[in-house]
This record gives sequence, structure tokens and C-alpha cells, in this order.
Amino acid sequence: MTPTWLLRRSAAPEPGTVDETAPGTDAEDAPAEPEAAEPETPATRPPNGRLRTAVLAGTAVVLVLGGCGFFYGAHQLRSQAPARNQALTDAEATSRVAGDVGNALARIFSYTPDGTAAAERSASTVLDGRAARQYETLFARVRDDLTEQRVTLSTRAVRTGVIELDGDRARLLVFLDQTSHRDPGKGKGDAAATTAAAQLTVTARLDDDRWQIVDIKAR
Repeated sequence: MTPTWLLRRSAAPEPGTVDETAPGTDAEDAPAEPEAAEPETPATRPPNGRLRTAVLAGTAVVLVLGGCGFFYGAHQLRSQAPARNQALTDAEATSRVAGDVGNALARIFSYTPDGTAAAERSASTVLDGRAARQYETLFARVRDDLTEQRVTLSTRAVRTGVIELDGDRARLLVFLDQTSHRDPGKGKGDAAATTAAAQLTVTARLDDDRWQIVDIKAR
């Protein structure tokens, strides 16, 4: 039995035109033009205009202050994130943790019909904390079935990406390919192999110059 948790918004007159009276008509007989309305004095201006001006001014201040905050925050992200995350700056350390974790996962999730002893020995050296407890619980449930059904499981890390590396802590995304098949026994032909993919989020810790896996989560 293979662990399945491995396996998403009136026109104004035209400029230059003149209003002439008809011939033979006195200017006095022409109808008097209505007196132009006196412009509103500031004292009679509706209060809505002042209110609107104040609102616009206040909005402009908020936008300016908000914009300053945005650019300051963006600068902080650009200037601080690379300093914290060595995965963006230290190629050698990133390559090392990726290789160590990928190889460790391949060893602890590979076994033969003769048992899981080799995988469990590897697990005792590369797993710690929650990951070690997860592994022990898993194999306590399936150890006997794996031996009885004569299951062979081969695991390899096909891609390992370091999401974050900060000193002695690292978080990785690992893609695994797993191939399993059952041994049908002598004279019963060859069993068809089954291939499955797994995607894990792994947390690792550097301890005594050795990367150990302390948490494993299936995605």
C-alpha cells in the first residue's frame, strides 16, 4: 500500500458678428435689451461651492499622503526582502539545501519487498521534529502490508525549488515522481508498474552543518 498523501463617467453669439437694426427703424423704437443680471456677490454664493472646494482639497491631501505611503512600502519590500531571503542572493547555499532535501526524500520514500529497514534508517538521519513523527506514524500503519504485498517503491525528486532561505531555516517546494509495482511471485509474470506524482512543501533546518527535514505537507 503506497502512502497516498504523497500522491491547485441660447448658444452664445459667434465672435465677430454684429446685431444691426433694420433700415428706416430708429434705434429708440428697437426693443430695449433686458438689463444684465447683476453677478452674484460672494456673500450670496451658495455654501455648496465652498463645501465642494474643501472636500476636493481634503481628498487631494489624502491621495498625496496615501501615495507617499504606497511608494515607501514598495521601497521597503524591494530593499528588505532580498536581504532576508538568501534564496535570492546565495546561489551556493540554495543549491545545497535543494540537493540535500531532494536526495533525502528520495531515500526515505523508496523501499523494496525485503522491507523498509533501509528507508527507515535513512529517515532517522534526515528527519527531525514533526516530520520524524509523521514518518513513524505512517510506516507503523503500512509496514506489514508493504512486506506482505511485496511492493517496490522508487522515488526521485524531479524538481526542487527553494521558496525561502534564512540562515539555518529553509522552505522548499518539491515535486516527486514515484513508481511502484507489486511482485506477483515466481511464475506469475511481471506486474505492471504504476507511476504517480507528488508535490510537497518541506521545511528544513540546518543542524551541525547538515540539513534536516522538520516538516512535510502534501499539496
